[in-house]
Amino acid sequence: MINRPPFQQLRTAENTIPPGVQFIIFAAIAIGVLIVCNIIVLAVYGLQGTMDIINLKSSTPHLVTSLWVIQFLGTTLPIFAAPVLFAFVIVREPGNYLKPGFRFPWQLLLMVFAIMFISNPVIEFLSNLNQKMVLPPWLKWMRESEDNAERLMGVMLDMKTIWGLFFNVLFIGLLTAVVEELMFRGVLQTIFTRWTKSAHAAVWITAILFSAFHMEFFGFLPRLLLGVLFGYFVVWSGSIWPAIWAHFLNNATAVVAAYLFQQKLINENPDDQHLFAAGSYIFSSVIMLLLLFIYRKIAIDKTKTAADINGEELG
Repeated sequence: MINRPPFQQLRTAENTIPPGVQFIIFAAIAIGVLIVCNIIVLAVYGLQGTMDIINLKSSTPHLVTSLWVIQFLGTTLPIFAAPVLFAFVIVREPGNYLKPGFRFPWQLLLMVFAIMFISNPVIEFLSNLNQKMVLPPWLKWMRESEDNAERLMGVMLDMKTIWGLFFNVLFIGLLTAVVEELMFRGVLQTIFTRWTKSAHAAVWITAILFSAFHMEFFGFLPRLLLGVLFGYFVVWSGSIWPAIWAHFLNNATAVVAAYLFQQKLINENPDDQHLFAAGSYIFSSVIMLLLLFIYRKIAIDKTKTAADINGEELG
């Protein structure tokens, strides 16, 4: 009988956890962390104080700062803590579930930049299509919720100085990209890949959950496309970083555009969904698909080359 080291025994046991059970455990951890973090928010500001901040009551001291604190404690921190706890404590496979490795061709980052740039007309088209959808009367609350969220974001994105721009690029652009990708393209996409035995199914299921998570019905379709792009960036590269880079580019571009518009450095309102001509939608779709094909080819060719080299070394 061979005595295995303790860490190997643990890993063997962990790998027997069915993916469906993993999903339930992860959901429970995410909800639990969310509750704990929001209890902390209530402990800091109190129930009435928290409601005053969320409702943008003008007499609230340090309103904007408090909004950022609530955003971090109530949303950003739980999204980060849940996948990290799950990967390190439950399955103990942070490499497989968080995919933090940098062993991918650097050219993929350039491809991601090009794909995110060329996809803007497609995203606009989906956004316009989404806006034309009519909610039934019993779902009118979703429109009101989105309008309130838009007001909150408008206050948080009111950037009067270059330092405000820098802060928002780091917080909304980078930090949000990191934590959301660890949760969705990291843990959840891995769980669904093992559950469905299909990378394609996992990408689309995760993208649907990613878009639904933001609770913005009128932004569901464009965010679904973004989730699909991020998902394939991870599947083909084997790393979370191309998706984080793409997510950062998307968020940071919106922040910078808002700043430039506020400072009257550009005339086009970044919230305007009619910046591109109809022909641009078709052109954007074709080029985006072509660039995705090239991205996949670069990633797969690099993987095959690395496998051949490893095979020769083993031989």
